[in-house]
Amino acid sequence: MITDHLKKKFLEIVGTENYDDSKVGCLVYSYDATPQFQSLPDAVIAPRNAKEIADIVKLCNEHQIPIVPRGSGTNLCAGTCPTEGGLVLLFKHMNRILEIDEENLTVTVQPGVITLDLIDAVEAKGLFYPPDPSSMKISTIGGNINENSGGLRGLKYGVTRDYVMGLEIVLANGDTIRTGGKLTKDVAGYDLTRLFVGSEGTLGIVTEATLKVIPMPETKQTILALYQDIEAAARSVSKIIASKVIPTTLEFLDQPTLQVVEDFAKIGLPTNVQAVLIIEQDGPKEVVKRDIRKIAEVCTAEHAVSVQVAESEEHAMALRTARRSALSALARLKPTTILEDATVPRSEIARMVNAINEIAVKYNVKICTFGHAGDGNLHPTCPTDSRDHDEIERVEKAFAEIFEKAIELGGTITGEHGVGVMKAPYLELKLGKEGIAAMKAVKSAFDPTNIMNPGKIFAKESRKRVVVTK
Repeated sequence: MITDHLKKKFLEIVGTENYDDSKVGCLVYSYDATPQFQSLPDAVIAPRNAKEIADIVKLCNEHQIPIVPRGSGTNLCAGTCPTEGGLVLLFKHMNRILEIDEENLTVTVQPGVITLDLIDAVEAKGLFYPPDPSSMKISTIGGNINENSGGLRGLKYGVTRDYVMGLEIVLANGDTIRTGGKLTKDVAGYDLTRLFVGSEGTLGIVTEATLKVIPMPETKQTILALYQDIEAAARSVSKIIASKVIPTTLEFLDQPTLQVVEDFAKIGLPTNVQAVLIIEQDGPKEVVKRDIRKIAEVCTAEHAVSVQVAESEEHAMALRTARRSALSALARLKPTTILEDATVPRSEIARMVNAINEIAVKYNVKICTFGHAGDGNLHPTCPTDSRDHDEIERVEKAFAEIFEKAIELGGTITGEHGVGVMKAPYLELKLGKEGIAAMKAVKSAFDPTNIMNPGKIFAKESRKRVVVTK
């Protein structure tokens, strides 16, 4: 509860124009991209710098006011839904690229920088920032760090944590610390940088990040491989990696997803096949040429009915754009779209896809599957309607079984979307009671008053989605 006295203190820190506790203002930030979660915050605050954030946090810690740091709200685990009220913290004023250091190959940014703006800025200097979540046109670097976001290029280049070299962080007591830096080597104490990446705002607030960039690849090529057999497509994924070729991207779309994406993007994707692989390789021209030839040979040997090399960069871009638009395309089908990210070892992709299809039939729900096949990260997606309570119950049961199957196959409940509220009830499947206890001990050490994004990661009693209003 924010009293008038406390509100006055917040206004003294940020000014009246950067504090909003109106019903409309709070409603805007009462939900994120996750379906069926909504809860009103007490207020929304937009600090202008790290000092103001530290002052805000000190007040919140003293009065036990929850804080939810929020980027663009594109996450899919209800990670920025203020389920326990409190303050939603915005970074709209902290959106500058502070430095591009070409000698040390780093870029230093504030958390509100849009991912694509960062990518474009470094590419203008011939440099490359690989993490590329599908939401990169609107997602922020701070959000990417909190969720440890991945993307299409994760197979070859890794995910956000592989590029975070240093952080400035405001802790739950208002102290500010710096971790890491521009150093290639640094083993001075615990690796706090990696601890905070993917912590979903539950341990502290990132106010600045130093990120690694690399030289821009010389060239790239893209292949579209078509299959009438999903298992053949999955085998191709394993065989490509086994042939000692690591593509930049290795993406999978099943037939239902293909149909929806083509209806949306209209780029001439085939819809009469059971699955496609979109495969891209980058690097030196001769290496790319050799690898693309080898990839094509593997796909053909695994009974692809067609293997086409993109005729131009425009064609390749259209294929990438079509893949990135899968969620948007599927969201047109029904009022509610639930997209998950069960992840398995790539050798188990065929079994996982088959299991998803069997589970969909068992519960009589429609599930379209696409994802980053090269790293085993699948996105089973269900177009549904939250107003149909019977169907939603079947959808819940289907996804619970999908997560259990992923764990059984040596996988995990989330590869890149985070835990948040949505996945919290399933975290014990992956970590066990002992793992959960160890994580709670870390949370307690950094945030003893539990003000940092409370209610996330650690489950309450039920997965049932409830709309909460205040």
